[in-house]
Amino acid sequence: MRLNPFGGSRRTRYADAVVTGAGSGIGRALAVELGRRGGRVVCADIDTDTARDTVELVHEAGGKAFEVYCDVGSADQVAALADTAEQWFGNPTDLVCNNAGIGAGGAPVGEAPLSEWHRVLDVNLWGVIHGCHVFAPRMRAAGHGAILNTASAAAFGSAPRMAAYNVSKAGVLALSETLAAELVGTGVTVTALCPTAVRTHILDNAAIDDPSTARLGDLLLRWTGRPPANIARETLDAVDRGQLYVVPQVEAKLIWQSKRLLPVPYTRAAGLIERLARR
Repeated sequence: MRLNPFGGSRRTRYADAVVTGAGSGIGRALAVELGRRGGRVVCADIDTDTARDTVELVHEAGGKAFEVYCDVGSADQVAALADTAEQWFGNPTDLVCNNAGIGAGGAPVGEAPLSEWHRVLDVNLWGVIHGCHVFAPRMRAAGHGAILNTASAAAFGSAPRMAAYNVSKAGVLALSETLAAELVGTGVTVTALCPTAVRTHILDNAAIDDPSTARLGDLLLRWTGRPPANIARETLDAVDRGQLYVVPQVEAKLIWQSKRLLPVPYTRAAGLIERLARR
């Protein structure tokens, strides 16, 4: 544990953090919660205006922060982000939250354009790959640190008409599990966050052409979505414990268990439910 370097009696295990996709949603909530715990946060996003707004919220919460432009689809930009963070911290990064992501869905495999596949995988999967590729060796060398990868219940839920998104998040989960195994005994931990609906703006910029899918996504956010601040608190507590999986909602846990215990019936049911919902 480290004492809060900015005054007060609060303690935080990971005082110096980098958060990608920090301009909104879960990324913003993570950054603000880290600030509330006395941390220093590099807020990275492709939208520096929203990232700057997050920086102000971190300051109000009691932490320190600054914004950095970063397209996580570029390995060079992620490497530059890590260098910038270390220069500001004066030491290796304690925690990296590979959180940047975009939504997509609405068309079945074979009809969804390949351009959508590339766009989603470039951010959701390659962004996390780049973050792990750059930060993991530095943390291993330091003998300390944590990597938080934002996946989704879509990683194991496999809902129809969301193939690109599902595949990107399943890849994040597999990467997290593999990296966690590789880092055993190094002092570095890995956590995979797998929520269902969270009240963010991810659907605002999502490439969802099918009205039925868009309506279903909106209803899920309204009925089951949890505030991102709650998710952030629970997730960072899990990171402090070195927990590999964070499956925060009841429905996510039900999907997780159903898929593991009854994979074939689950898959058939998912298909039938989707068809009925579209009638």
